[in-house]
Amino acid sequence: YLHCASLYPNTQSSPMAPLRSFDAFAKPIDGIRERSVTGGFITLLASATAGLLLLSQIIVYLQVQTRHSMHLADSVPSQLFANSHANQNYHHNTPKQLLGHRIPLRVHVTFPHLHCSALDYAHDGNSLSSGKFDHYHKAPFTFTKRKPTVQEYTAAAVGGFSNVNSKRNEGCTLVGTLHVPRVGGTISVSVSPDAWRRATSLLSFGVDLSAKDAPDPFHGRLPNVTHLLHDVTFGAPFPPGDNPLRDTHHVMDNGSGVALANVAVKLVPTTYKQTFRTALETYQASVSRHIVQPETLAAQRSTLLPGLLITYDFTPLAVRHLESRENWFVFLSSLVGIVGGVFVTLGLVMGCLVDSVQAVAKKMD
Repeated sequence: YLHCASLYPNTQSSPMAPLRSFDAFAKPIDGIRERSVTGGFITLLASATAGLLLLSQIIVYLQVQTRHSMHLADSVPSQLFANSHANQNYHHNTPKQLLGHRIPLRVHVTFPHLHCSALDYAHDGNSLSSGKFDHYHKAPFTFTKRKPTVQEYTAAAVGGFSNVNSKRNEGCTLVGTLHVPRVGGTISVSVSPDAWRRATSLLSFGVDLSAKDAPDPFHGRLPNVTHLLHDVTFGAPFPPGDNPLRDTHHVMDNGSGVALANVAVKLVPTTYKQTFRTALETYQASVSRHIVQPETLAAQRSTLLPGLLITYDFTPLAVRHLESRENWFVFLSSLVGIVGGVFVTLGLVMGCLVDSVQAVAKKMD
């Protein structure tokens, strides 16, 4: 008692002495500190609770929060037709210039029943058969026709075939990338005008009005324009979303195989920003499609030929997707608060319980 009194002089008679009962930070005296079973249980419980809270806090921090916003798309100048020199040197531009003025348009489509000699394609009315397509689109930004591979033909053809290697000689695959201005336009892949005139003249009059000596690719029948869109991509792929123009089958099951697949695409400019990465400028596509039958084309006196027609346009609204995590300093503060708060809280709670038990035991004695 004398030793304790010497450590705290003049405290027993002080008017502030009653405040000692509210001291939550009691100071242990050297030589009297004791380890107890209760204290060990409190320490283990606090450590387990702090570990669980730390793990949950780390999991929450690692989760990515995506914020979506919408705004007006930026207005950028676009050159409708670039000459061959600009096209050949276009890949030297920076990504910002590429996305601001012209965007890459990749097309990959297979016609399993249409020979490459009877296939024509066009961009904004500038067709291969007229020579205007090659005038405005120079290599390497152009389309290429080739014989489909076994995988392409098997995926595009309807029904099974015993000899795919010979059958795929009758088909055609169109693949390539164009750099198009950021304005609305059309892409068409159809029967060539010469092949269409030849097929209709044979069926209508029984006479081949074509001046060419090449064999009839349709064997006296109308061309079957069933096709498979392997992929049509505007700009860079959008990672979180699916491309609605990928692996799309247009089957012309009207008996003649002649029809027009009309695909309308609305492109939404999109900025996709991931944590610790540069922003990706791309486009999301909203697609609507329908099959135009030949009777409708004839009734409307349409000049469109059977095949595929893709009409695309850009919306004036743009979308921004931002992925972010919690601020590092907030995360660190939470960890420190969890460790300190758990030990202090459990210490106070268990201290109150121990004192209560001891007080009850003394009264019972």
